Amino acid sequence: MKIITISGLDGSGKSTQIEMLKNHLESVGKKVFYFHAIEFGLANKLVKIFNFYHPDPPAGGRGISSQKSITQASPCKIWLRKIFLKIDLWRFKMLLNKLRDSYDYLISDRYFYDSIINIEYLSKLQNSDFLKVPFRKMVAPNLAIYLQADSEQIMQRVRKPDQGLEYLKTKKELYDKFAQEFGLKIINGNRSKEEIFEEIKNNIERK
Repeated sequence: MKIITISGLDGSGKSTQIEMLKNHLESVGKKVFYFHAIEFGLANKLVKIFNFYHPDPPAGGRGISSQKSITQASPCKIWLRKIFLKIDLWRFKMLLNKLRDSYDYLISDRYFYDSIINIEYLSKLQNSDFLKVPFRKMVAPNLAIYLQADSEQIMQRVRKPDQGLEYLKTKKELYDKFAQEFGLKIINGNRSKEEIFEEIKNNIERK
């Protein structure tokens, strides 16, 4: 089973390309398993559970369901995210053991690279050793793509992220900085979805 991942900024077109890729592979007879690293993560699951049991906004505040995406976190929550990430890497290996004989491809909308970047953004520890620890324990994809799109262009799209331009600029700096260390294939995400998909497809065919 081959693992194909697409990472990048919110709104860069990852989900669109994943859907196009899944449809293409299935049209040529391949069995495809869809995976989303953030949705798979324990941290995300706990947020959903908390949201379920506490749907009403507190006095003078807002409920989680109406809040924007997380752009800051306390040191305790950041520490928990780091612990959960290590557990998620182990959980993913267990998942792969179950899927290997049943699927030709696992395609991932985001990957654990994105989880690392998210924690890196929250903790502002760009010069720490944090990245090196989970990165060494990560299952290496057969093809890991970084869909590199300009922040300003993303904010002009109909479905633009709620975090705002400065958030996207800071996150893009992190993706650009660590793309080489992660071994990501950089693909220009400022083009039409058809042009992007053709390049992704060509890269897969060479693998």
